[in-house]
Amino acid sequence: MTAELVRGQNHTLPQTRLEIRVSAGTPVVAGATLGDENGTVRGTEWVAHPGSPQLPGLEVSGQAAADHRLAVDLDALPVSVHRVTVLLALPTGVGGPVRFGAVASPFVAVTGLEGSEIATFTLTGLDAESAVTALELYRRQGAWKVRAVGQGYAGGLAAMLADQGLTQAAELAHSIQDAVARAMARSVAPPPPRTPDAGRVGHGPGPVPPADGRRPPVAPPTAAQPPEPTTPPSAATTGGPINYAHPRRQSSEPPPPPPTAPPAEPGRPARPVAGDATGWSMEERLYNQIWGIFEDLARTTAAYRSAVDFAESRMGQELDRTLSDPRNRIGGAGDRAREQARAKRDELTARAREVLDRDLAQLAAESAVVEPALPPAYAGWDNPVWHAYRVPMEIPMALRIGDLHLPETPDLRIPLLVRLPLERGIWVDSGRTASEAATLPDTAQLHRLAVENAVAHAARLLAVYPADEFSVHVIDPTGSAAGALAPLVESGALAGPPAAGAAGVAPVLAQLTRRVDLVQMAIRAGAADSLPPDLDTGQQLLIVNDFPHGFDDRAVTQLRYLADEGPSVGVHLLMVADREDARAYGPVLDPLWRSLLRITPVADDHLADPWVGHTWTYEPLRMPPGSRVLEQVLARVAAARRPRRH
Repeated sequence: MTAELVRGQNHTLPQTRLEIRVSAGTPVVAGATLGDENGTVRGTEWVAHPGSPQLPGLEVSGQAAADHRLAVDLDALPVSVHRVTVLLALPTGVGGPVRFGAVASPFVAVTGLEGSEIATFTLTGLDAESAVTALELYRRQGAWKVRAVGQGYAGGLAAMLADQGLTQAAELAHSIQDAVARAMARSVAPPPPRTPDAGRVGHGPGPVPPADGRRPPVAPPTAAQPPEPTTPPSAATTGGPINYAHPRRQSSEPPPPPPTAPPAEPGRPARPVAGDATGWSMEERLYNQIWGIFEDLARTTAAYRSAVDFAESRMGQELDRTLSDPRNRIGGAGDRAREQARAKRDELTARAREVLDRDLAQLAAESAVVEPALPPAYAGWDNPVWHAYRVPMEIPMALRIGDLHLPETPDLRIPLLVRLPLERGIWVDSGRTASEAATLPDTAQLHRLAVENAVAHAARLLAVYPADEFSVHVIDPTGSAAGALAPLVESGALAGPPAAGAAGVAPVLAQLTRRVDLVQMAIRAGAADSLPPDLDTGQQLLIVNDFPHGFDDRAVTQLRYLADEGPSVGVHLLMVADREDARAYGPVLDPLWRSLLRITPVADDHLADPWVGHTWTYEPLRMPPGSRVLEQVLARVAAARRPRRH
């Protein structure tokens, strides 16, 4: 029976190999410290964190995420360790929430390896704290217990670590946050909260998910598939129902989802339906449905991997237990023990794969009906919807910038959607990466692909905004991107010719910096109507090729300013550069690198989901061979803009 703990309560642990599962609803840092008999952390080597995730008997997540699984083997801890303290902290310097009072109450569960919950704890009552001690596992008279702590620290990680006696607390806290920021630069931002959608993997109208906004597991848990922890529903932990109010709408309640497919025959999954999710419009329903498929695939794959790991661990335990007796190490007894352990491992793995294949088949069927129904902003370039393209009258919710897939499901591609207006800029990495695809083209080809990729993203942004509500500027100091930029230049869709040389860089940066300054001042003063008449208040995109060529110190400072302050007032960056070329500037550019979403012009394994932190393969959107869709779309954009200019 699960013990639901309150602050200060303890509970005896019936086993020593455990998982600690964290669900926070927003990306948090999860770590753990080891303490001696006085609870003192003797040094940085006694802290497991994203920059150093493994210690003897302890493993934590390597990045910030909304969900975490921490592995603990109490028997493998050093004999001088008497306490394991689980800590949570909000990432700093990444634009997210800065206090736990602004997010849903974190939920922590201590489980066995098979997934059964031993004790749970919901961390309520937090306010200004940015770091919190969630649980502690402690040894008392030879037995291990768990205590619900819930001690928050407004001073963040540094204050928490110092409170545990660590002398290098400030330095370690800085290095942890730095490691997290680097990892989050590779992460896909989670979508905004949404109401429960229907017709998901559970078939038909889905069950209400837990109060932290997580979707229900995609399949009933089995012995080979540990169940996901469930947060007790509570309005206090979520701040009440989600508000779907839009600026020009009077009602705050979303309409019901469209009718689902007729109920399936018993034992057969329901036929998937495009737009089978809640939302104000079909666009919003499709957006929620895509994120639902993404999350379901992340979680069902996590369950499969966890089940395989459990099967391997169980086989190792059984072999250790059997072969610890010298009499079983030789002869037929040892061979039989090995065969039986492997047979059990294979059986558990096969059952887990069967569950995974069932879920993947349903998700693939749902994806197959969703993809043809997508609007242009969500569709790939090969979707026929682009042939009927017309300049829109309203801004869409999001834009597709590529596809994602996992090694277990290379054929199931999930559209990577980013919200509009862009919340952060994009860095198209033109340098070599560790992926096999990046080793095939030479350096010049890789750079050309990166620029073409940036041009395609700019074209999509121009295409999904109403006429004259989005402008694109280009800085090409060396002129190396002239060929790839031709579609934008020849269509007349650019705000002006590409800026070349150091002399061309300065005016463009000065113009956009002036726009950011003026709009920010007008907003703070509540005087938006006092902006100069020549100021373009539409969304602006700056494409920078071959950075940092042509940039002096002043230009670099202005670029960092645009990256930090621009998105909030409609100025966005699209960088095309090799990270290695920018290293000459040293750490001054690290914040710029971390603040942008890094994508690649070829397939690469570098993005992480916000739920369980899988490493996903990113695939850029490709033009169909011989297609003129890009030129046709840009021509229609330019034609819609001309009447307003003359």
